[in-house]
Amino acid sequence: MAVSDAQIENVRELFDGVGPITTRKMFGGLGIYQEGRIFAVVMSDGTLRLKGAGDMVAVLDAAGWERWTYTRDGSDTLRSMPYWSLPEALLDDPEEASAWARRALEAL
Repeated sequence: MAVSDAQIENVRELFDGVGPITTRKMFGGLGIYQEGRIFAVVMSDGTLRLKGAGDMVAVLDAAGWERWTYTRDGSDTLRSMPYWSLPEALLDDPEEASAWARRALEAL
């Protein structure tokens, strides 16, 4: 399922406190960028994930955020990507979501 214009507008409003952002549709989802650096994605299923790097990995894990994990076809090996699902409470709180995004950008 492709990302809708309404979802893109919602992302822009949610991360308004980050500063100017750009978006790019990709793989049925959406990349979210600030000054050319991707800091979040909307997955094709609509899940919004924040990128973690450096010290943010431990911060996101300690905060209990769910990390994006997957297995490849025919494999039992669990793999992970450096993205964490935003908690439900942040999806309606632009100020707090933007604060987390700024922290993530600082760690990139």
